Amino acid sequence: MKTSENMGYVKRSQKDYSLSFKLQVVQEIESGQLERLEACHKYGIQARSTITQWLRKYGNFDWNNLSKLTVAKTPEQKILELEAKVKLLEKQKARAEHLADRADKKVIIFDMLVDMAEKEYDIQIRKNYKPELSNASKKNKKRQ
Repeated sequence: MKTSENMGYVKRSQKDYSLSFKLQVVQEIESGQLERLEACHKYGIQARSTITQWLRKYGNFDWNNLSKLTVAKTPEQKILELEAKVKLLEKQKARAEHLADRADKKVIIFDMLVDMAEKEYDIQIRKNYKPELSNASKKNKKRQ
């Protein structure tokens, strides 16, 4: 690494940055401890665009829905958005209830099939667990 005496920082290349270092820089910028330019000088990062890439990749800000002008929403717009969200949640709830009901029915049908197979073939499919220990388990406990 080359040092620049008059600038007071260490010049690095892209391949020098570990993931933990990138996450640390992103966390410091997002928490407001540093600005991008300050981070460049503090850590010897060559360009602010490098930090911008890290913020896009590892940060919490939603870069896909970035708009240049942030206009305050009217109460009517907020209500419409909330109503749409409620409808979506109601659909998700109905779907989850449907899947749960379907799973319950499958369990009932499976139990009926096992009962029928046990009667038809005169075999025991389900294991009957007894609360007491088996003889092998008792012998192992006595040895210890």
